[in-house]
Amino acid sequence: MSTSISLKLVFAVGIGGMIGAISRYSIALVIVEDSIFPFATLIANLIGCFLLSYLLNHHLLKDKLTPELFTALTTGVIGSFTTFSTFAVEVITTWNTSILLAIIYLTSNLFGGLALCYVGYRISPSIRRATS
Repeated sequence: MSTSISLKLVFAVGIGGMIGAISRYSIALVIVEDSIFPFATLIANLIGCFLLSYLLNHHLLKDKLTPELFTALTTGVIGSFTTFSTFAVEVITTWNTSILLAIIYLTSNLFGGLALCYVGYRISPSIRRATS
């Protein structure tokens, strides 16, 4: 990999990261959070699980995008849009308020994320077949 391609990729991921971070913050502004349950992070993580799985398995889309753009979308945008560290802190914070809500939040992220990854995976090939 040449230096110019490497710098181009780093720049693309950085721009994608900026877009993802702003999008994530926008969700936090739109979703009125109460101090009990962190809906904004849950929504961002679930959307991100679906989108990443969909993009990674949509071969027609992968073939049409440059490697830099594809990496900017997956690693940059979706990587910064979703947030494991905030999720982990919110589980602990919620645990201090309500153990039941913390368990619901934890399982919602885990099983909801896995379910939406599966949905993204399953519908991506069907779209690929329909467009080829």
